[in-house]
Amino acid sequence: MDTAYLSTSPATATSGASPLVSVRRVSKQFANGTLAVRDVDLDLGAGEFISLLGPSGCGKSTLLRMIAGLANPSTGTIEWNGAASDGASGGRPDLGFVFQDPTLMPWANALSNVMLPLTLKHVPKREAAERAAEMLALVGLKGFEKSYPRELSGGMKMRVSIARALVMRPKILLMDEPFAALDEITRHRLNDDLLQLWWKERFTAVFVTHSVFESVYLSQRIVVMAARPGRVMADFAVDAPYPRDDLFRTSADYASLCRLASGRLKEAIGS
Repeated sequence: MDTAYLSTSPATATSGASPLVSVRRVSKQFANGTLAVRDVDLDLGAGEFISLLGPSGCGKSTLLRMIAGLANPSTGTIEWNGAASDGASGGRPDLGFVFQDPTLMPWANALSNVMLPLTLKHVPKREAAERAAEMLALVGLKGFEKSYPRELSGGMKMRVSIARALVMRPKILLMDEPFAALDEITRHRLNDDLLQLWWKERFTAVFVTHSVFESVYLSQRIVVMAARPGRVMADFAVDAPYPRDDLFRTSADYASLCRLASGRLKEAIGS
């Protein structure tokens, strides 16, 4: 996919806009007594790319699931454009969710997997197939519409998963360490393609990762979380223009930003 899609940071496109999502003093305690997340305050701006960075067990995925409505906060509220929700779906727009595993239906081909959200919304079959094929082409899988998951590589299966999450044109795409199990070359390629999709589709992206390098490469903002219980310890901007490519990965600016993120992460782990 062509990376020449943006010459400067898109931050100016969203500056001054009201947050798409506002998380207010949200905590989550499980039935066994574990306090997974405590008093999290976080604003997600429309069109932003934000990474939730932290070690395993710091509540990143739990927070993401609460934003998605897959889990309810024990206390606090999550507001969508001013519509407060304590776990009900009211006020929450269409969103896409990409899990760490592709979670594809093994008996269905790529096209049918991507069509699934449209089918559940009772979109006519012909229109659903056209939209699914268009999205597969957008993630670089034109020609693989009839391929089954067993015939696809790990990176290709993740592309199908991303296409399925985006086929409804959601305002927000939530991703829970989607590239963690992939080899470095494939991961870098998908990072590049994800950034191009983000700019083209203009969705808000929230990306969970424990990789400092990945968070710096992708994000406009990095939110660092600490564990036991999960809480926000730092929230800072990644002041680097787009597009980002291999030249950025080897630049002094990238190294400096990675040192900054790594330092904030160490502080959070030691807190």
